[in-house]
Amino acid sequence: MRECISREDAMSLLKKYNKNSFHIQHALTVEGVMKWYANELGYADEADFWGIVGLLHDIDFEMWPDKHCIKAPELLREGGAGEDIIHAVCSHGYGITVDIKPEHIMEKVLFATDELTGLIWAAALIRSSKSTKDMELKSLKKKFKSAAFAAGCSRDIIRKGAEMLGWELDELLQKTIYAMRSCEDSIQKELKEEQKND
Repeated sequence: MRECISREDAMSLLKKYNKNSFHIQHALTVEGVMKWYANELGYADEADFWGIVGLLHDIDFEMWPDKHCIKAPELLREGGAGEDIIHAVCSHGYGITVDIKPEHIMEKVLFATDELTGLIWAAALIRSSKSTKDMELKSLKKKFKSAAFAAGCSRDIIRKGAEMLGWELDELLQKTIYAMRSCEDSIQKELKEEQKND
């Protein structure tokens, strides 16, 4: 069993360095997507660990965008996270800000889905439903091919992630739609609770 901090501690650590609701929502989305993939790919016993990595993957991005995945180890160690979490978090910056290569399948999933969740959510927000639940693959593929749409979401990184996993791009896109559907309601519920408590 991998070394893991509690979800409560991870959430406190995330909120210590992230105040923007957009970043909190992204963290919760990647957490949910990572847990879905853990179950889907036969790592159900590690689903909580995959989720914590997803929750904390951008811990340094809001306050230190120019040191993304470089400042993270210090913040994570201070918060009690183990080296497994630190390596996994930093590996999603591979080839961008760091040379820490994704090795475990979980790290490859994080690398592949991080930018993709942003693209899918941007595509969901312009739907009349404002949801991923009725999103079809062909609709997402159109958005993927349009360079002007959600231009900040790197198509190259998404393609590279699919390649790392040995998947066709369509498989990655479809699975990640399913993953986002699985956690959409719980994320909205948690965000509402957060707003009440703030």
